[in-house]
Amino acid sequence: MSFSKEEIHNIVLKQREYFLTNETLSVKFRKEQLKTLKRAILENQDQLIKVLHEDLGRCEVEAYFCDIGDVIMEINEYLKGVKKWSKPERHFSGLACFPSLITRVYKLPYGVSLIIAPFNFPVLLSLGVLAASIAGGNTAIIKASSKSASTTAAIKDIISRYFDEKYITVIDGGHDVADYCLEERVDKIFYTGSPNVAKHVMEMASKNLTPVTLELGGETGNWCIIRKDADLKDAARKIAFFKICNSGQVCININQVAVEESIAEQFINELKKEIIRQIGEKPYLNEEYPKLINRRAFDGIKQEAEQYKERILFGGEGDENTCKYSTTIIYPVNIDEPIVNHEIFGPLLPIIPYKDNEIDQLLDTIARREHGLAFYIFTKNKKWAKRVMATQQYGGGCVNEVCLHLMVKGVPFNGTGHSGMGAYHGIWGFREFTHPSTVLYGSTKFNLSLREHPYNQKKKKTLGRFLK
Repeated sequence: MSFSKEEIHNIVLKQREYFLTNETLSVKFRKEQLKTLKRAILENQDQLIKVLHEDLGRCEVEAYFCDIGDVIMEINEYLKGVKKWSKPERHFSGLACFPSLITRVYKLPYGVSLIIAPFNFPVLLSLGVLAASIAGGNTAIIKASSKSASTTAAIKDIISRYFDEKYITVIDGGHDVADYCLEERVDKIFYTGSPNVAKHVMEMASKNLTPVTLELGGETGNWCIIRKDADLKDAARKIAFFKICNSGQVCININQVAVEESIAEQFINELKKEIIRQIGEKPYLNEEYPKLINRRAFDGIKQEAEQYKERILFGGEGDENTCKYSTTIIYPVNIDEPIVNHEIFGPLLPIIPYKDNEIDQLLDTIARREHGLAFYIFTKNKKWAKRVMATQQYGGGCVNEVCLHLMVKGVPFNGTGHSGMGAYHGIWGFREFTHPSTVLYGSTKFNLSLREHPYNQKKKKTLGRFLK
């Protein structure tokens, strides 16, 4: 079923009317709905695992690890924290406001939220974001991806069985339907996807001055730097795991690896060994290996690999019928080549050699390109690593690890520039779906006339001293 413009308009109206009843505001209600969402996922876990396999070729473990389990963790964090986070902050107003000494900051929901979810993690990036919206006290419309059609159908069915349409609705359909949603006057938009589409989302949102959160992959991809003092076996093991995960269709995945030239060959040998150990010599033949989302994505990866076929050291083959394409190592690649200057979003891994005495030049080049969503470093030099991580521009990252910063409780997941704006997960997600409102509680007694006309010389002097 594809939604019409009129149907979407009516859904927005219903949700706005429901929000205005104030039923979504109480912490008790929010916690009840979070528990319902958790129950909905757990009771339909087998169905979700099945459709994730249909859409993305995920095995059961990867489906749970990357999508379902992460949402449960998110919901648990909101259940634990929402009561504390929702409490109004009490502040002393200051002597300048005397005699009105008490000010409170309320954390208010926006209202009707629109969540536009991508195909690569269709459960996590729809229901995980929904958990933040619920915790904030909003209603929610989820525009799920048409590319992951089986998962979208399952989520739509599950949500419709556990929640009323006036509170939470899942909408399917293509770009035309997404535009119908964006044309509506909603109160908050949360988009996960590509920078190019994000520009369109922002343009549409600007017509109603709707606040937006953008979680993007970054236009020139996420960098990984391997210094010559790094533990190469450890680095290879972790990078192989990450590049295999979801066949590279991960917004925080490594787009390109810069390796110090004297250890490049050794690192590549270790990387080959790890890919073979984890998924086999021909990954695309392994049942556990995920597939690319559709034939168009497969053809794009295959065509780009063909341009570098003489430098492919591992992989470079796939099956168009299953849309599986092997994890592929390409070496050597120059830092200015096309494959290094865009987000690959697939299993290709270009490796760029650099000289150790030119590391600052490498970092300068990275800094001058569009900021990535993630940044990874492998080195034993902790002092250097801390300096770099504190000065580069990126969303988040790891030193001697990959991707696990995404799973740390209490910290934000976010991008900057072409990798996004805003942050979420835990309290950061709650903040993203609420806005602070400051209220001063006035006194009806002991009011001073200092601020009132007429302003004579005595008042000027007194007021001047007081404010200073």
